[in-house]
Amino acid sequence: MDETLKSLHTSNCQQDSINLLSRVAVNLPGMIFQVLQRRDGSPFVLYVSSGCQDLFELEPEVIQVDFQGLLKLIHPQDIKILTESISASVNIFSPWRWEGRIITPSGMKWIQCTCQPQRQANGDCLWDGLVMDITDQKQAEEKLRESEARYKAILDAIPDLIFRISRDGKYLDLKSEGANITLSKEEIVGKNLWELLPRDVAAITQEAIAKTLDSGTLQTYEYQLPTPLGVRDYEARLVVSAPDEVLAIVRDITQRKQVEAQLHLSAQRDRLLTESLARIRSSLKLDQILQTTVTEVRQFLQADRVFIGINNAKLKGRTIAESVDPNYPSVSGWSTNDEAYLQELQNLLKTNLVRVIEDIRQTTISPKVKAHFQKFKTRASLTVPIMLGDKLFGALIANQCSGPRNWQPMEIDLLQQMSEQVAIAIQQSLIHQELAELNTNLEHQVQERTAQLQQKMQEIEELHRVKDVVLHTVAHDLRTSVMGNLMVLQNLLKRGLGNGDWGLGNSGPPLGIRGNGDWVLGKESAQSLIPVSSSIIERMIQGNDRQLKMIDSLLEIHSCEKEGISIKREPVQFSTLMEGVIADLEPILRQNQATLKNLIPKDLPLVMADANRLQKVLASLLTHSLQHNPPGLNFTMKATFEAGIIRTQIQHNGMAMSKLECDRLFDLYVRDPQDCCSTSIGLKMYLCRKVIKAHGGEIGVTTNHKRGLAFWFTLPVN
Repeated sequence: MDETLKSLHTSNCQQDSINLLSRVAVNLPGMIFQVLQRRDGSPFVLYVSSGCQDLFELEPEVIQVDFQGLLKLIHPQDIKILTESISASVNIFSPWRWEGRIITPSGMKWIQCTCQPQRQANGDCLWDGLVMDITDQKQAEEKLRESEARYKAILDAIPDLIFRISRDGKYLDLKSEGANITLSKEEIVGKNLWELLPRDVAAITQEAIAKTLDSGTLQTYEYQLPTPLGVRDYEARLVVSAPDEVLAIVRDITQRKQVEAQLHLSAQRDRLLTESLARIRSSLKLDQILQTTVTEVRQFLQADRVFIGINNAKLKGRTIAESVDPNYPSVSGWSTNDEAYLQELQNLLKTNLVRVIEDIRQTTISPKVKAHFQKFKTRASLTVPIMLGDKLFGALIANQCSGPRNWQPMEIDLLQQMSEQVAIAIQQSLIHQELAELNTNLEHQVQERTAQLQQKMQEIEELHRVKDVVLHTVAHDLRTSVMGNLMVLQNLLKRGLGNGDWGLGNSGPPLGIRGNGDWVLGKESAQSLIPVSSSIIERMIQGNDRQLKMIDSLLEIHSCEKEGISIKREPVQFSTLMEGVIADLEPILRQNQATLKNLIPKDLPLVMADANRLQKVLASLLTHSLQHNPPGLNFTMKATFEAGIIRTQIQHNGMAMSKLECDRLFDLYVRDPQDCCSTSIGLKMYLCRKVIKAHGGEIGVTTNHKRGLAFWFTLPVN
C-alpha cells in the first residue's frame, strides 16, 4: 500500500474520519462517500454512508467491494455526460457537480452529485462528496415546464388583447398577437389610457382598475370604440397581477352583440307570432285580430305605417286595418274602384310575391303607384300578399315615411309569417260565417225532423195501444173459447168412461156426429151417427190444452217485454231447491219412461232464487227434451260452484242439434209450422232465458256430435 493509503489507514486517522463522516451523514439526506482514485484510474472506496440503501438500494459493503457497480445503475443516456464531467473536474481539480438518472429495482430516480477533488502528493485524487435524491424536484420542474408551455400555448391561441396596467392608468406591457389592433406595441406601452381612449371609456377603465386593486376581485365592463371598421363592442376583464398593477383581458364582442340583438329580435318575432296565433285560435272577432296585428307589427318593425288592404269581388279594393305614426297621413278608409289600378297591384304581387322597395326614388314604378306613394308620403315599402289558397285576397304592407329603409331579412320573414296568420284568421272567419248559415239551416231541418219524429212516435204509441187492446181482446176471447172446449170435452170424456166408443154405449145418451158436422147427444138411431172414440176426445183435449198454454205464454211474454218479469227471491239451499223441483217433475218423467240422476252436491252455498220460476225453467228444459226424443231418455243433473257462481248442467243421451239450432233455441222467433209442439215450446224456452236473466245468470245449450244435449244455466250465490 502506498504512502497515501498508509496515512489514511492509520488506526487513529481512519477511526476519526469514519466517526466524523458518520456523524455528518446522520443529519444529511442522501449518501456521503470518500473515494480514492489512483493514478491508473482505478477507484478505492474509503467510506460510504448508509444513505446508499435508500438511494441506490444497495448495502455499503456491496459498493465498497464493487464501486464500478454503481455505474451500471446510470441511465444509458446520461453515462456520456457523467464521464465527461468527471474528466473535466479531474483535469483542473475543479468542484464536480452532476445531475442525472439512475435505474434501481424500484424505478427511475434523479440524483445530484457534488464533490471536491483533492490532489495527493503522489498524484492520486481523493474525492469527498455527497449524492442526493432530487427526483421530486425534477418532477416538479417538469410539471412546471409543462404548465408554462401549456399556458403559453393558451395565451398564444387567445385572440384577445392582454394589457398590464398600473394603478394610475399607465400601459406597462401588452400581448396583441392575433388581435385586431391598429396601434403598435411601441405606440401603446408607456402611454396613459387617458391619452389613447375616449374620455368616457378612460373614466370607466380607471374606475374598474381602482375597484380591482382595492377589492382584489374580478371586474368586468363593456364599452364601444370607433375603429376604421366602424363602431366595435369590447368586453374588458380585470384581475390583480401585482401590487398596484392589473391584468386586463380585452375581447372584441361585436359579433356576439350582433347575435344577441338578432336573438332578441328573433325572440320578439316568435312571441309576436305565437300571440297572434293564440288570438286567432281563441277569437272569432276578425276586426280585433287584424287591428292588433298591424299595431304589434309596426311596433316590432319601428315602421311609420302598417296596414292591411284587401281586394275581392264583394269588398273591392280598400283598407281594413291600420296602425300609423300620427305625424304621417292615414290610409284608413281608403278605397278605389279603379279596376286597372287594382289589376296592376295584383300583378306586382303575383310577379314578385314579396314587393320590397327601399327607396321609391330609385325604383321604376307606374305613375298611378307613384302618385299613391306621394299622396301618403311613402318613401319605402314592404308588401307581402295575403293568399287564400291560390287566390290573392289582399296584402300586409309596411311603410317608412321618414326616409329610405333597408328592409332586413328577419323583417321580411316576419311580415310573410304574419300574412299567413292573417290568412288563417280570414279563412276562419269565412268558415264561421258559412257554419252559422249551415247551423241556421240545420236547426230548421232538425225542427222539421223532430216534428215528424214526434208524429211518428205518436203513431207508434197508438199502434202499440191498439196492439195491446187487440192482443188482450183476442187472447181473452181465445182463452174463453178454449177453456169452454176443454170443459165440454172433459165432461164428455167422463161420461164415456168404461165404453169403448162414443155413440154405442148404454150408460148414457149416445154421442155422435151428423153428416153436416154437428155433435149429437141424444137418442137418435145409431145408424144416423158417426161414432167418436175416446182417444179422439183425448187428443182434442190435449190440443186445446196446448193452445191454452200458448195463449198464457204469449200473455206472459207480452207482460215481460212491457213491464219486466217479476221475481220473488228468497235465500234457499240450492241442493234442497233442486231436490224439490225434481220431485215435482217426477210424474212427467215417469209418463215418458225417463230417468234423472241427481249429482248435485249437498254443500253448495245459498242462492237468492224464485223456486216457482226455477221449477218452470227445469220443466220447460225437460219437456223440450222429452218431446223431441222417444221414450226412455236418461238425464244427469250436475252443479259446480266457482267465483261466486253456481253452474247447473242437465245432460241427456237423446238426439243432438246443429250449432245454429243451439244458438237460436232461446230466441223468440217463429218455429217450424210442421212441428205441432214447436211454437208453444219455443215460447217456453224464451221465457226460460228471461227468468234466468232476471236472476242475474246466463243460460245456454251445447250439443254432442255423437248423441245428446247439455242444457246449462248459472245463478249468483247470496
